[in-house]
Amino acid sequence: MARAIWSGYINFGLVSVPVGLYSATQEHEIDFHQFQKGTSDRIRYKRVNERTGREVPYEKIVKGHDVGGGEYVIVEPAELDDIAPGKSRSLEIDTFVDLDDIDPMHFQKSYYLAPSDSDNASSYALLRDALAKTNRAGIAKFVMRGKEYLAAIRSDKQVLVLETMFFADEIRDPDEELGSLPRKSGAGKQLSMAVDLIEAMSGEWKPAAYKDTYTERVKELVKSKHQGKEIVYSEEEPQATNPTDLVAALRASVEQARKTRSSRAKKKTAAKKKTTKKTAA
Repeated sequence: MARAIWSGYINFGLVSVPVGLYSATQEHEIDFHQFQKGTSDRIRYKRVNERTGREVPYEKIVKGHDVGGGEYVIVEPAELDDIAPGKSRSLEIDTFVDLDDIDPMHFQKSYYLAPSDSDNASSYALLRDALAKTNRAGIAKFVMRGKEYLAAIRSDKQVLVLETMFFADEIRDPDEELGSLPRKSGAGKQLSMAVDLIEAMSGEWKPAAYKDTYTERVKELVKSKHQGKEIVYSEEEPQATNPTDLVAALRASVEQARKTRSSRAKKKTAAKKKTTKKTAA
């Protein structure tokens, strides 16, 4: 079993449930080391005192905040621990909100919550099932690894999931970041055809159907280079559709999407008939 990266209590009302926090996701990117070009010499990073040029052990490093004018306020790790809210290892839920009301922009990273012991498993199950029945998420704050997080606790089948979230002031205003954006489209025919295209391309969400093809290509590249082979990928970059060709492009896209959808439906029906015949036999 995996090891909890944080442990504490979910508190809601007068109920406390001991839980452990576990990573729910993992990235599968390829690890690369750094080398000096043309050599097999590894590049290493060291923590060096900029005045003396000597390497400094990690345990002798403290944090300092720049207050301007070349002046820094040094803060010890113990001081950060002393002021951390929730030192009692608490996930204090202060409100429950409709899960559909949370803008996905706020979600940061997903974790699993599991009961810390079998004696309190029933309390864990009670919260999980109540959240599922009401389609609510518990909003809480907690401290992990020297940082305070806003979190949403929701039910996902048999497990409670904790989503760390961005605070409101951490989300950038698109008008300030991007400048002027297009106003509401006024082209009725184009909008209608765009809606038709979306409907024709609509389907069920099947996460397993999507694979990280870039990572697979990187693995293939590394393997081929190790074998002395060379791989060349030639893919044309997409070009922006000319506004005068937009209607024609939409019409052709709708027809293509409908043909693809019809073909998939026929294959699905044929597969069902085949399965039915096997079952009957």
